[in-house]
Amino acid sequence: MIPDSFWSKIKNVQRIHQRLYDSGKGWIVGWLILLLRHTGRRSGKQYATPLQYERIDGRYYVGAGRGQKADWFLNLRADPQVEVSVGRRTFPAWAETVTDPARVADFLAYRLERHPFMLGLMMKLHHLPMRPSRAQLLELADTTAMAILHPREEN
Repeated sequence: MIPDSFWSKIKNVQRIHQRLYDSGKGWIVGWLILLLRHTGRRSGKQYATPLQYERIDGRYYVGAGRGQKADWFLNLRADPQVEVSVGRRTFPAWAETVTDPARVADFLAYRLERHPFMLGLMMKLHHLPMRPSRAQLLELADTTAMAILHPREEN
């Protein structure tokens, strides 16, 4: 389990990413970070959450390190209609939430291949080796979740 102090540091970094997007400079981090705008499930307020992503076959995959307890993930389950900013581009999308451990483990394995050092460090935070086995990824996937953001066609 990752300590809460780590998540508070992540929140500070996320504020910087959000400010970059809000000021029109999302292109600086857009190669790795997107900005997900979603509606609060209880409040109805609009929220913006910066997330690391992978673009696969025209869709954007994002992971919830806090798993199904992440506020943004719970919000997507309640209302899958979102807006996504990637670099200089903003578009409407719908979110498919995924909790199936095999699919989440596949995503983690894909990210490990693409970003071995960065994801390896994340694995260390979960008390796993930098190159975990499939069984270890499946175990981690039990406590992780992801969403696939499907861009909507504009008419």
